[in-house]
Amino acid sequence: MTARIREFLKHRQDEGPCLVVDTDVIRENFQAFASALPDTKVYYAVKANPAPEILSLLAEMGSCFDVASIAELRAALAAGAGPERISYGNTIKKESDIAAAFGLGVTMFAVDCEAEVEKVARAAPGSRVVCRIRCDGTGAEWPLSRKFGCEPEFAADILEFAHRSGLLAYGISFHVGSQQQNVQAWDAALASAAAVFRTCSERGIMLSMVNLGGGFPAKYLRKTPKLESYGRAIFRALRRHFGNRIPETIIEPGRGMVGNAGVIEAEVVLIARRSPEDEVRWVYLDIGKFHGLAETIEESIRYPIRTRKDRDEMAPCVLAGPTCDSVDVLYEKSPYPLPVSLAIGDKVLIEAAGAYTASYSSVGFNGFPPLQQYVI
Repeated sequence: MTARIREFLKHRQDEGPCLVVDTDVIRENFQAFASALPDTKVYYAVKANPAPEILSLLAEMGSCFDVASIAELRAALAAGAGPERISYGNTIKKESDIAAAFGLGVTMFAVDCEAEVEKVARAAPGSRVVCRIRCDGTGAEWPLSRKFGCEPEFAADILEFAHRSGLLAYGISFHVGSQQQNVQAWDAALASAAAVFRTCSERGIMLSMVNLGGGFPAKYLRKTPKLESYGRAIFRALRRHFGNRIPETIIEPGRGMVGNAGVIEAEVVLIARRSPEDEVRWVYLDIGKFHGLAETIEESIRYPIRTRKDRDEMAPCVLAGPTCDSVDVLYEKSPYPLPVSLAIGDKVLIEAAGAYTASYSSVGFNGFPPLQQYVI
C-alpha cells in the first residue's frame, strides 16, 4: 500500500467498502513495460480497469488500447486516444458493433474463425485483421479456456480467407493465460505464430504483426518474476523463431498495469463458528464475489489481506462475502490465515486489487451497491 493510499483512507468517511487506486503506481508500471519491451507497443487492456482517470493518464503517456466493446472504445476515445491507437481485440462482436467501431475510425479487429471474418469484411471493408490462435496456458493462475482462439494450424486458412475477402491479413495474436508465472510461456506460442507466418508467406500473404497478449502478473501472495525477465525471455523467443525478421509486436497488459496500484478497504461484518468443535472460523466481509472479488472463483487469485492485528496469533478461517448466495465464499478450500483477535467491525485491506475488481462489480446484487472506486 502506498503512502498516498494510506493517507486517503485515513481521512475517508466510512461509506462501505471501496477501492483506492494510486495513479503514480500506474505511471511507474507503464514506464517499466516500455523499458522491458522497448520495441513493443503497449495496448492497455481496458477491461482490467476502465476508470476515466486511468485511461486519460495512459493516453497522455502514449499508450494504445485494447477494447472489447463499443463502450470501452468510446471510453478510450474520450480519454484522448485516436482510433489509430485502438485495437478491437474481442473475437466475439456483433456486426453492428464492428460497423460502429469502423465508423469511429478503428481499423484493427481480432478474429478466430471465418464467420467473424465475414462480419468484418461486410462492416469494416479493407480493415486489418489479426487471427487469434489457441495456446497452452500452463503456468497461469487464471488460465484461459477454449472460448477464444483457433487451433494454430487453421489460422493460415482464416487469414487467407480474410485476404480473399478484401481485408488486410495483418498478424497473429494469442494469450498465454492471466497471471502467468512462467517467463518461457511465450516461446511455444511464438513458435506457432512463426509457423503461420511461414505458411501465409508461401501463399503470397505477408503478415506484419504479432500480438503477444497479456499475462504479465501482478504481485499477490506468490513471488513473481521481474518484468525484465519476461522481456528478455520474449525477445529471445522472437529471435529463435523469427530470426532477423522480427515482426512488429504489441502487448496487452491489464492486470500487470493496474493490479498493484489498488487497495480495497473492507469491514468484518460477522465472525462465526458452525459448531462448538469447529476450529475454523467463518469471517464475513462487506464485500464478496458479486461486488468486486469475482476472481476468487476456484480460489484462482489469492489476494494479500492485511489487518492492524497481523502481529497477533494467526489461525485459518473461511472467508466469505455478505450476500445471501451460497456461492459467495472467497477462500474455503485453502482457508486464509487471519488474526485470532480479529473482531466484528475491524477493517481489512485487500491489496493488489486494482485490476478486475471495480470492473466486475457492476450490478447491485442483493441491494449491495457496486464497489466504490477512488482514483488518486
